[in-house]
Amino acid sequence: MHDIPLLINIAVALGVAFLGGVLARRIGLPTIVGYLLAGVAIGPFSPAFVGDVETIGQLAELGVIFLMFGVGIHFSLRDLWQVRSIALPGAIAQMICASVLGFGLTRLWGWSVASGLVLGVAISVASTVVLLRGLMDNGLLNTKHGRVAVGWLVLEDLASVLILVTLPVAAAAGPSADWERVVLTLIKAGAFVALTLFVGGRVVPWVLLRVAHTRSRELFILLVLVLALGTALSSSELFGVSLALGAFLAGVIVSESPLSHQAGADLLPFREAFAVLFFVSVGMLVNPAYLIANAGQVIALTALIVIGKSAVTLLLGTRLPAPARTSLVVAAGLSQIGEFSFIIGQAGLTLGLLDRDQYSLILAGSLLSITLNPFMYRLIRPVESVLRRWPAFWRQLDKHGPEPPLPRETLSDHVVIVGYGRVGRHIVDVLGALGIPHLVVDSDATRIATLEQRGTPTLFGDAANSEILAHAHLPRARAFVVALPDESTTEMTVLIARRLAPDLPIIARAITQDGVKRLAALGAQDVIHPELEGGLEMVRHTLLQLGFPIREVQQYADAVRREHYDVGGGAERHALRQFMEAAQILEITLFELAAGSPVAGVTLAEADIRGRTGASVVVILRGQRVIPNPKSHTVLLPGDHIGLIGDAEQIAAAERLITHKARVETPQPVT
Repeated sequence: MHDIPLLINIAVALGVAFLGGVLARRIGLPTIVGYLLAGVAIGPFSPAFVGDVETIGQLAELGVIFLMFGVGIHFSLRDLWQVRSIALPGAIAQMICASVLGFGLTRLWGWSVASGLVLGVAISVASTVVLLRGLMDNGLLNTKHGRVAVGWLVLEDLASVLILVTLPVAAAAGPSADWERVVLTLIKAGAFVALTLFVGGRVVPWVLLRVAHTRSRELFILLVLVLALGTALSSSELFGVSLALGAFLAGVIVSESPLSHQAGADLLPFREAFAVLFFVSVGMLVNPAYLIANAGQVIALTALIVIGKSAVTLLLGTRLPAPARTSLVVAAGLSQIGEFSFIIGQAGLTLGLLDRDQYSLILAGSLLSITLNPFMYRLIRPVESVLRRWPAFWRQLDKHGPEPPLPRETLSDHVVIVGYGRVGRHIVDVLGALGIPHLVVDSDATRIATLEQRGTPTLFGDAANSEILAHAHLPRARAFVVALPDESTTEMTVLIARRLAPDLPIIARAITQDGVKRLAALGAQDVIHPELEGGLEMVRHTLLQLGFPIREVQQYADAVRREHYDVGGGAERHALRQFMEAAQILEITLFELAAGSPVAGVTLAEADIRGRTGASVVVILRGQRVIPNPKSHTVLLPGDHIGLIGDAEQIAAAERLITHKARVETPQPVT
């Protein structure tokens, strides 16, 4: 048998991480918690399988590189500039305060000055992954509060990069420091930054475009990988600075290219996989026995991270030009520590500023704070109610007065559209033209920004992989439309929506014939296969041009649709589908009967729609029931859809009568 320890370690680490991530999501926690616990389970302090810490640690370096590369790609000075008046002073002051508090706590424990400073700095920065996920799950990512929190975190990320650069220098600057070496290190770091930004910023975007013109996605992905890994390794081997800084700067220069979104998307699978190994490797360093023996220190540090950092943020909010709700959201979002804290801690461990037990304490604080973070968002409104009881403090915190409610908060009887691609855009345009309230859910920041400029209510996030649909008010919506191009994502979205709103009509887009059946089984009332419908429409026009009778053409289309769409639903659904298809030929016009209509609650004979308008009632749709050629004694009920035929003038008169837009003064009899 081949000796394959590397593959064994990768397989075991990823497998245990998967189980841990699934368990974490099951109980409503971020997946990072599951990955860290997976690392504890296979670490050297576990009685079970012991993974190779060194092997997984080397793989984890790739996770650090890809994480920092992703941070660089998404680093946006424009976003930071928009919230500079709040994020810039807030982030700097909060990091200083948190570092001082952490340092003070370690002095009480008798730690050295260097160890205390590393811990203080490590707990002053929050996790980008956890913050973005928390904002997304709570529908806050594309709000003013969320933008301030993200801008605040961008400042923390940037400060963390600077800390990683200066930490080796600070470690060397001791009583016996070689100051020539320190100065040389700083010069090398400055030269690397300048060379990367000024030379790489001009060359890399050009190279990306040239490779993109080869129309080879494999070459493009290879180039992005070479840029991320090559720049990171060059920074370490040639200039003596950290891998993290090199990867971050590589991301920054790639972000200058118009292809940066594609580069980020192509690198995402690598980043996610190796980031998981990074979190597992971090968990492997945790010594549960030490943490149990020092439970008091663990609780004290976690309280400082969760409560102390939140309190500092709220106190800073009394001096920042931000509404109270913004301060509360930022306080909740930043009440945790994550990947940057791990990276800073690892740097301190490598430089001998921390020992393994001290690093385990940082990891325990991260694990517990991330676990508690989802509950911090749920405390925003209760804490706001409590703070209002202290008018003097509340006036300082809420100097700008209450914020108007978000447009989506006031929506009712609306349509929720998931996906603003080619199909979703048409649906949104039609609903907008008809004046029907609607809400769009999409995970593309550019699309969301476009919709917000138009005043369209939006939710920014992945509907299939977060709690975001809980904020779309599905129980009071009229319909739910899934227009995503990916069928598996569509299935997850339909499943979540059906759980949230059991009676909500769901219309979903299918990519394959099997997908039609699966989506129907998951609860979608209407499943549309665009390729099938487009092909049938082309066939219909072709056969009509060839002189085939319209009835035979329609019968053929009906047969094809039955073969592809017949997923159950009984005779009533089949009859309804037949009617809708017939309506396309007969040009039947449907109007919904409102409760205030003068013909609501009376019989068809009493309404005398034909005598008063000239239009004939040929069908009534009542829920899923079809009433063809209704009798004169049929009572018209609010919510009925009345199908009429007639010329344009007669239909317009009937619309005024049925929808009660204007009173019909003069009957329009048929002559």
